[in-house]
Amino acid sequence: MFSKEKTIFAYTVEKCNKCNLERKRKFQVGDVLFTETSKCNSCNGITVIEKIFGETIEK
Repeated sequence: MFSKEKTIFAYTVEKCNKCNLERKRKFQVGDVLFTETSKCNSCNGITVIEKIFGETIEK
């Protein structure tokens, strides 16, 4: 009867294959699982999209 408004935020997790550093960022159109995205900030390895997920926030 009195439902709260729900908002879903999409996130992408990138992981470096070399040092295993994980970084969470906002999802961008065109993100595809297991694709190479950029260079790692700590070791200059290649980061790969490991996970795409959504978090629900009730208002």
